[in-house]
Amino acid sequence: MRLYGIEDLRAIRRNDPAAKNIIEILLCYTTWHAIFLYRIAHFLHTYLHIPVLPRLISVIAHFWSGVEIHPGARIGHGFFIDHGTGVVIGETAEIGDNCVFFHGVTLGGTGHHHDKRHPTIGNNVLIGAGATLLGPIIVGDNAKIGATTVIINRDVPANCTVVGTPGRIVKRDGNCVHEPLPLAHYKHNDEGEC
Repeated sequence: MRLYGIEDLRAIRRNDPAAKNIIEILLCYTTWHAIFLYRIAHFLHTYLHIPVLPRLISVIAHFWSGVEIHPGARIGHGFFIDHGTGVVIGETAEIGDNCVFFHGVTLGGTGHHHDKRHPTIGNNVLIGAGATLLGPIIVGDNAKIGATTVIINRDVPANCTVVGTPGRIVKRDGNCVHEPLPLAHYKHNDEGEC
């Protein structure tokens, strides 16, 4: 069994040059506190099916850290949030292993979907400050999303860098390109919206 908390601590040491030692991280990194409390809330919500308490834990974590993670979200190991104020991760969001988010990232819904409503993020993805990703989209492994990029109902292929509003591909497999994002993989609803 993975020790997610230990791997999250290692992610901080790996990604943040300001992290001087484990004691400082344990005491002073509110983003680590938010992720740690999310892990507890997720276990209670998903595996023990305890009502209300997991949401209360997430409210406390949000109050303490500025990071809002729904207990139903699924987050892989080695997750790191740098300066987490304003980060929002919705209930049906899925995040792979070794991902890095900066402050103000939103993985939200559009209000047009009912089951899977939030993005699925692959492994080793970096999402810059203030980026907004909406809808049940897929972001492929090793993708980079630039700061303040907005992606709504569009998938991001693996090994790409996406920037802008609306987001567009500017690098694919190490080569500079200028390509629109593909329409999201899921089917359109009856109203013709994605």
